[in-house]
Amino acid sequence: MDAFTTLHALAAPLERSNVDTDAILPKQFMKSIRRSGFGPNLFDAWRYLDTGHPGQDPAQRQPNPAFLLNQAPYRDAQILLARENFGCGSSREHAVWALKDFGFRAVIAPSFADIFHGNCLKNGLLPVTLDAATVDALFQAAGAGVRLRIDLAAQTVAPDGGVPIPFRIDAAAKERLLSGLDEIELTLQRAARIREYEALHRHNEPWLFAQ
Repeated sequence: MDAFTTLHALAAPLERSNVDTDAILPKQFMKSIRRSGFGPNLFDAWRYLDTGHPGQDPAQRQPNPAFLLNQAPYRDAQILLARENFGCGSSREHAVWALKDFGFRAVIAPSFADIFHGNCLKNGLLPVTLDAATVDALFQAAGAGVRLRIDLAAQTVAPDGGVPIPFRIDAAAKERLLSGLDEIELTLQRAARIREYEALHRHNEPWLFAQ
């Protein structure tokens, strides 16, 4: 996955609480495990006026002009601001893939559903948890078009010209994001030692490998 170090980008203020994974990516679009191609159907029911179906050309859809991500400048945002309990509902990893495929690198909210939070960290999308009052202030800044700067190493978020706001993150997850390594890639870094162990195991207990 791509490394996450710092991000200076526009934030899109999604003024909704309890956004579930079916709203993030409706179930009918989960037809692949490729981790890509889901961006056009992110928030599909809110983003379009017509009912979409898998494989449909997005250019043939009817965008909802009232929806945030169809409006300039937010259609190019890389940070999503949300309200409490973002990512609730089912545990589908596709919801995170859709957010990333659209172009989001981070989501800031007062709280996240636990499984969704874990899926974000495993797929290189940074979930930042801040208290509700701080998120309110960021919503006001984002509504005025202010860009935010996220520094993962320092664990801070700051609006342009504002004071850095600290956030917490699991130390191991932080290191994975900074290095751009997911759990599989971390394991593969130890491939030589794994092969050594397997060879020793086969030598010491050959009966386990008898045909």
